[in-house]
Amino acid sequence: MDNLTHSLVGLFLARAGLKRFTPRGTAILVLGANAPDLDAVSWFGGPAAYLHWHRNITHSVIALPFMALLTVAIVRVLGRQQVRWLPAVLIAMIAVASHLILDLTNVYGVRLALPFSGHWWHWDMTPIVDLIIWAILLLAVVAPMFGRLVGSEIGERRKAPGAGWAVTALVLLTAFDYGRYVLHGRAAALMDSRVYDDAAPLSVTAFPGENPLRWMGTAQTPNGYAQVPINLLGRFNPDDAVVFHNAERTPAVNAAMATKPFQTFLEFVQFPIWVTEPAPDMDRATVVRLVDLRFGTPAAPGFEAVATVTDRNQVVNSTLSMGVPSGPGAK
Repeated sequence: MDNLTHSLVGLFLARAGLKRFTPRGTAILVLGANAPDLDAVSWFGGPAAYLHWHRNITHSVIALPFMALLTVAIVRVLGRQQVRWLPAVLIAMIAVASHLILDLTNVYGVRLALPFSGHWWHWDMTPIVDLIIWAILLLAVVAPMFGRLVGSEIGERRKAPGAGWAVTALVLLTAFDYGRYVLHGRAAALMDSRVYDDAAPLSVTAFPGENPLRWMGTAQTPNGYAQVPINLLGRFNPDDAVVFHNAERTPAVNAAMATKPFQTFLEFVQFPIWVTEPAPDMDRATVVRLVDLRFGTPAAPGFEAVATVTDRNQVVNSTLSMGVPSGPGAK
């Protein structure tokens, strides 16, 4: 998820009562809810470094207590105030765990089992930025402020109603994500009930959009993938499927696969489509492209690896790009 969502969840965990276990509890919980994203500094190393290191070891289960300990240490040093180390680390672990769970819900996913396994887990329930979740969380920020304003106008002297709103926001967030989980299951079941490209799907999922009732159904076929827009309130028509066929595994494709950008992207890609086409500015050369359908299509790619390969299977150039995603994982 985005860092505004992570930060507000950390804030509401603090307001709900966890901050009372240690001085600087709020700072610990907000920072802990963002701590795994310290790996975002890899952005300065370029697309390949970012794809390799983002949501890497800092997002793994084994690193959770270390990220919590680092969070408390940073707050202790910068805040220049003593903390109760054991409870501080425990509440920081809750905040870090909230980050991993929220990241699990979207299409980007996390590699929880690093360094033992590089498998990506992703529940495909929410976009990376969900405006409905923002609305839920921001309401719980604004409501206590409004309550204090009304209280001051009528002369009441009472504690701000932040704790109740914080609990409400966390409960509503959980309920909303559960609702997305149910709707995702229905969309995936629709995809699994049909045949695409004259074959039963090998696996199915549904990518989320901003509207929880609208999904991009995605089915893996023996030759590639089929995608169908799904409106859970409308009629499902599998004839609307767009089929993407993977290019043949030619020597040019093998040559592109051996390059560093493609090797890095292959660690990340979950719904791969291979495309080959003649190079526009080089005779008898081939452009090899690898696109991840979570973030775009071959016609409008988001994350993409591209190589130009000569007729002698020599790679002239190979790049990894992170354009503006246009697919369901764009937000």
